[in-house]
Amino acid sequence: MVPAPRSPEGRPGPSAKPPAPKPTIRNVAERAGVSKSLVSLVMRGSPHVSERRREAVLQAARELGYRPNAVARSLVEGRTRLIGAIVADLHNPFFAEFLDGLQESLHGEGLRMLVGSGRWDPLFEAEAVEAFLEMRVDGLVLLSVVPSSLSEAAASVPVVVVGERDVHGVDIVVDDDELGAALAVDHLVELGHRRIAHIEGVRSTTARYRRSGYEKAMRRHGLEDQIRVVPGDFTEDGGYRAAKALLDTDPATRPTAIFAPNDLVATGALSAADELELGVPRDVSIIGYDNTHLAAIRHISLTSVDQPRRDMGKVAAELLTARIGDPSRPARQNLVVPHLVVRATTGPVPV
Repeated sequence: MVPAPRSPEGRPGPSAKPPAPKPTIRNVAERAGVSKSLVSLVMRGSPHVSERRREAVLQAARELGYRPNAVARSLVEGRTRLIGAIVADLHNPFFAEFLDGLQESLHGEGLRMLVGSGRWDPLFEAEAVEAFLEMRVDGLVLLSVVPSSLSEAAASVPVVVVGERDVHGVDIVVDDDELGAALAVDHLVELGHRRIAHIEGVRSTTARYRRSGYEKAMRRHGLEDQIRVVPGDFTEDGGYRAAKALLDTDPATRPTAIFAPNDLVATGALSAADELELGVPRDVSIIGYDNTHLAAIRHISLTSVDQPRRDMGKVAAELLTARIGDPSRPARQNLVVPHLVVRATTGPVPV
C-alpha cells in the first residue's frame, strides 16, 4: 500500500487534485448559444460567420480557456496549415527580414510558419526538410543551400526556393545578383577605383552569380588585370579574415576598394580595416550586399546593394499559396531587381 504524502512536519499532506477536464467545442457552443458546427467555422477563420456570432464564440472560448485541437482538425481537413521555412543562417539579418515578410503574408492566408536553420550545411538542410515533412507541413520555403532531397520533397508538398536558380520543377524567387554586383563595381569605378577586390561567399549559386557580376563588370571597364577574388563565406568572421589578408599588404598594391558578398562580411571587413588603422573610405572603400538594418546603423553607414527582403518574403508566400491551391500549375521564377544605396563607406580613390 502506498503511504499518503506527508508534509515536512510529518503530517499527512493534501491529496493532489486531478486536473480539471479540458473544455470542449460542445462547452463553447453551449456557452455561446450556437451550434458546434458554427464554433468550428469560427475556429477555422471562416468568413461566412456574422461578426456578432464570431465575437460570441471567441468570448465563450476565452472564458472557458478553450484551445482548438490542431491535430484533430488536421486529420479532419487533411492539412495542418503549417509552413516550414528553412534559412541558412539565423544570425544573418537578411534572413530575419525576409521571414518578417513571409510570415506577414502567410498569416493573412491563415497559415502558421515554423522556422529551421540549415547552417549552410546540406546535411542539416536535408534533416530539416525531413523533420518538416514528418510534421505534415502544407508547404516548404527554402532560403538556403538546396539539399539533394529537394525533388523528393517537392513531390510531397509545394516548395518555393529563394536565392537559388539551378533547381527545376519548383517556384523560385531570386535577386538579380549579377546586376547587383555590377552596380557595386560601377559605383567604385566612378569614384576612380581600379584595384577593386571581391570576397567570395560560401559555395552557392548566389555567391557564384555575384562573383560573375563582379568579374564581368571589371572586364567591361577594362580592369580584367585587376580582378582579385579571395575565398570567404557569408559570416562576419569570414569577412574579417579575408579583408585582413587583402589589406595587410604593400599600400602600393593592396585594394583601394572591397566588394563584399553581404553586409555581415562587409562588417567584418570594416573591423579588419580598423584594426590595421586604415580609414574608411579614406584608405579603402567597402560595399556590402542586402542593405540590411546593419548597413543603416549610423556609426556603420555602409554602402550596400539593396534587395527587397520583405517583398521577396511576400512573393514567396504568394507563390506558395498559389501552388497549394493548384499543385499542377507551371513552376515560375520571379526575379527581383536590386539597387545601390550609397552611404559613408565609399569615397574617391585615395591619392
